Amino acid sequence: MMIITDTASDIFEDEAALMDVALVPLDIVFGDDHFVRNTPEEFERFYTMLKEREDFPTTSQPAPDLYRALYEQAKQRSEEVLVITLSGGLSGTVESARIAAELSGWAEHVHIMDSRHAITSQRLLVEEAVRLRSEGLDAEEVIERLGVVRDRIRICGVLDSLEYLRRGGRIPAALAVVGDILSIKPVVAVRNGDLVSYGKARGQKGGQKLLRKEFERLERDVRWKVCFLYSQGRKLVDEFAEDFKARYGISEDDCRMVQIGPVIGTHLGPDCVGLAFVATGNVD
Repeated sequence: MMIITDTASDIFEDEAALMDVALVPLDIVFGDDHFVRNTPEEFERFYTMLKEREDFPTTSQPAPDLYRALYEQAKQRSEEVLVITLSGGLSGTVESARIAAELSGWAEHVHIMDSRHAITSQRLLVEEAVRLRSEGLDAEEVIERLGVVRDRIRICGVLDSLEYLRRGGRIPAALAVVGDILSIKPVVAVRNGDLVSYGKARGQKGGQKLLRKEFERLERDVRWKVCFLYSQGRKLVDEFAEDFKARYGISEDDCRMVQIGPVIGTHLGPDCVGLAFVATGNVD
């Protein structure tokens, strides 16, 4: 079975190769620069430009032909295909995958799942799909199992500034200015497939407190690691993670650090700190 996802999953290219997962790129356009590759070097280059440049990047969903080429490879090998896409509430990527299936002549063997997630939570679903494939499950069985996990993933983060939401047109400019003057830190979450406001706090510590409250509100499924997220620079997230692990008795082996890439990082900014984990029941 061929497993396909997109670069919004923030899976690095070398990781995808090890998992035998195909990565379809979203194109982040920054003036004359295009970011389509998931590598640590490209992530760093993107965030440096985001901080230094006056213009703002735009994101384009993958063209159907990118999916179609992979479907045709699968057809030649008589393989079924499982596609796990960035949330349809955030992008038309899932529609590109569906259009390509109809054009490929292999549609009945292509199984497309809208992850209803992005970044690390999308990654978790892809990694679980790879594990289930190794156990011999077919695409329909994998999707059924992933559907249960999908509803139990909580992902949220605290932004250091409202500036990048303002520049992306998601909030009025006046609100961003007032928020930054008052040191208001927005806390965001992926909920029902959309990036939504989860709350606001005074200062970075206040925002991190809201992340901890969400962790305490839900019973964690200990079979899954706790993920600490960051966009650029590890200082803030390392401090948050060390405090978090001490508070809740979480070992080094029971957590992981994951970097947020340009697709969603465009709106979060370079100093985002986040948290992702799987709960024992539905989170919403």
